[in-house]
Amino acid sequence: MIRSKLLKQIWTLLLGMSLAGMLGFSSSLWAIDLQSAKSQGLVGETPSGYLAVVKNSSDSRAVVASVNNARKKYYQSIASRNNTSLQVVEILAGKKAIAKASRGHYVKSASGSWVKK
Repeated sequence: MIRSKLLKQIWTLLLGMSLAGMLGFSSSLWAIDLQSAKSQGLVGETPSGYLAVVKNSSDSRAVVASVNNARKKYYQSIASRNNTSLQVVEILAGKKAIAKASRGHYVKSASGSWVKK
């Protein structure tokens, strides 16, 4: 029950992030948006539930820092509401993000290497 509730909340987060990217969401801190960074192979999803830099640049570092900060806050709120650990939420989010990654985007394998999906 709790696991399905967590998955639903994580799904909602990922859907919102995808929608923001499709609408061209950008911050003054970002020279590019999340979807552009993924499409250009600058950043990728990891099993930890967070983005990581694939190709080092100021744009990729800025996107990763901003997105990961927002994700961590959201994951913490999910963990608190469900009386579970942050680590459980992060792992579930990582699995979901990797599964939902678009073709051509990078994901980090369990062995730690980048794989183009």
